[in-house]
Amino acid sequence: MVLRPPAALAAALLAASLAHTAPFLTAGSGGAPRAAPPDRTPPAAPVPQPTPSAAPAPGASSGASGAATPRVRDAAVAARRATGAAHGPPVLPSVLPPVTEIRIDKSEHTLDLVAGGEIVRSYRVALGPGGAGPKRYEGDRRTPVGTYRVAGRIDGLFHRFLIVSYPNDEDRARFAELKRRGEVPPGRGVGHGIGIHGVGSAQLAGVHKASDWTLGCIALDDDEMDEIARRTPDGAKIVITD
Repeated sequence: MVLRPPAALAAALLAASLAHTAPFLTAGSGGAPRAAPPDRTPPAAPVPQPTPSAAPAPGASSGASGAATPRVRDAAVAARRATGAAHGPPVLPSVLPPVTEIRIDKSEHTLDLVAGGEIVRSYRVALGPGGAGPKRYEGDRRTPVGTYRVAGRIDGLFHRFLIVSYPNDEDRARFAELKRRGEVPPGRGVGHGIGIHGVGSAQLAGVHKASDWTLGCIALDDDEMDEIARRTPDGAKIVITD
């Protein structure tokens, strides 16, 4: 038996979704990430160069002590400067590769991060309660099915919000056919504002996943969204399946 949160909790989550999603996703907001601050690393101090008469032959040591030659020393400084660490220890590259794809399985309620062709992290998620199949029109509360991209991000909306590039061409064509057949309620569009986001409250961590409560988005805990947003660049592929 699947435990569901109290009705008051589900109602509060839905109210938050209705109240906060639309204002942040109006035309012109774009969801573009803020520009990074300019690099303020102090310039490297000039390194004294040896005189031509003092330069030893390539690869030669400076004597019995085995100390590095000026040429080797200068090469080491240049290498450190290239890493931006001329005034400190070398900067090591991140051990976590960037995410190239996000895979969401609606039936399993899982989200996988993929890097280098391998799944590197998996999470449980809450979805829209609209059921299986692709999103049909605005307000059906169904999470889309298809291939999309990370189209931007909004900090502060449900803690963090990665914008999903819904609708794609297939979604628009499907909607047009449904409308032609008279299967779209009056006043409804194809839909917009789909994203991968947090819940905006540490107290709801884990609890909100006991029920599907979003308007079609994919919801995780706030700390999980921090990790996903940090590792996933804009433009990364998103694949959502039933």
